[in-house]
Amino acid sequence: MTDLIIRTVESKNDLNSFIRLPFQIHKNHSNWLPPLISDERKVFDAKKNHSFTHCKAVLLVAERNKKIVGRIMGIINAQYNNVHREQNARFFALETYDDKEVFDALITVVENWARNNGMNKLVGPIGFSDKDPQGFLLSGFDDPVSIIVTNPSFQFMIDHMERNAYSKRIDLVQYRANVPDEVSPVYEAMYKRVSKAGYQILEFTKTKAVRPFIPAVFALLNKTYTEIYGFAPLDEREITEFSERFLPFLDARFIKIVLNSKDEVVAFLVAMPDISLGLRKAKGKLFPFGFIHILRSGKNSKQLNLLLGSVEENLRIKGIVSLLAVKVIQSAQKAGMEIFDSHLIMEENRKMRAMYERFDAKIYKTYRIFQKGLYED
Repeated sequence: MTDLIIRTVESKNDLNSFIRLPFQIHKNHSNWLPPLISDERKVFDAKKNHSFTHCKAVLLVAERNKKIVGRIMGIINAQYNNVHREQNARFFALETYDDKEVFDALITVVENWARNNGMNKLVGPIGFSDKDPQGFLLSGFDDPVSIIVTNPSFQFMIDHMERNAYSKRIDLVQYRANVPDEVSPVYEAMYKRVSKAGYQILEFTKTKAVRPFIPAVFALLNKTYTEIYGFAPLDEREITEFSERFLPFLDARFIKIVLNSKDEVVAFLVAMPDISLGLRKAKGKLFPFGFIHILRSGKNSKQLNLLLGSVEENLRIKGIVSLLAVKVIQSAQKAGMEIFDSHLIMEENRKMRAMYERFDAKIYKTYRIFQKGLYED
């Protein structure tokens, strides 16, 4: 057994090592999707991520023979715990080589940290909210990862979790479907009926035109996402950080917003062309050429990733979804898209899954969030 030290991230150099470690671990992992390093700083730097102000967090690295060989983050989201009457801590950003000693040491330190802070359960991987990468890949290892906020992990991560007595908390599934050649008559009929009922759908050509609607869109998201596991309402600062982080990468053609007769936002859908090929070529860096690879990748993509959407709860049975579905299908057809990707859907979200399955979508990846009681024998 070699000398192994688990220590907290204290310095700028420590944070750099924490952020860059996955690039070493996944160096020969062809299906891995490298994040942008500048983006990672916005997540893990307490000075740049407002979530640190209302969440307790610790960043840890494992060091052996002066080399960083693992990392993990512990999070306590008191706001979420209070709403859901839980005493859960979360682990996040867990990365190691296939090394039992390192894995066990990291997860044990976070378990002890959680106990010392009065928590009785550890869940993860999940970040400050469900908008951060969550779950370890459970099935679908042969397909390249195409969604930014997922964990393109190795099979051994599942093995190590189970060996440490972690069990399933929830699974998340990811669907893939062909873009239909034409909109189904059922959706066309619903679309016409809803359009006559005083609802209008806004479409855009520039993301700048979307900005005035951001507060209302996130207000709807905060109201309707309460049933989504791990979601915590975003405050004004977090909304600004989130929108500034992702809006530059979005394509306005695939942003749809539904207004009622009072011009209130009652539904929205955000999709974007798959940019995973560009991200792989960028290797974590926007400059000098990374942004060119990403822009070119989005322009040439044949896959549309459905990222985010919501409908006012009392309108979900009134066909509002048909407005969004018809318009996004039309936009995808016009752009020459061939494939829809669903992003992550909770396995228990039967209504959402049924909607995708009506388009003959198939599950091609499954991710698992684990849990462990901290006081179990």
